[in-house]
Amino acid sequence: MTVRTLRGHHLLCVHGFQGMGYSPGFVKKMETIVEDIRDPEKDFPIRVVVDLDDACTACPHNGGSFCAASAGSDAHVKGLDERAIAHLKLEDGKLYRKSKLVEWTARTLEPEDLDQICKGCSWLSYGVCKAGIRKLNEEWRR
Repeated sequence: MTVRTLRGHHLLCVHGFQGMGYSPGFVKKMETIVEDIRDPEKDFPIRVVVDLDDACTACPHNGGSFCAASAGSDAHVKGLDERAIAHLKLEDGKLYRKSKLVEWTARTLEPEDLDQICKGCSWLSYGVCKAGIRKLNEEWRR
């Protein structure tokens, strides 16, 4: 199966994704990624990065090699990536199996951790991210 590339913070977003996004194209791309990650029958390698990823290819803010949403946005999202990767004790650029990433996220991340990891993220206030991590925790800790 093809290697997927995901930003560090998108490893967290996929668990709470509810169809919101920056454009219809971005939402469609995220739906495809989320569907594959949530499918327990599918397992594939994911390259974890502090950079643009597969979801970013459909984002209207994709500046080619950086996030062009606004001044400072590239540094902001890279900070989200770095904090997510550090919290999960992963390495930038390294390949991981999807199944192991999902299990590791469930075992090491609490919904409240998002307050620090995702500080400044415009989606955090919606509550869907924390709800997604809470659900993931419940599924894995039964």
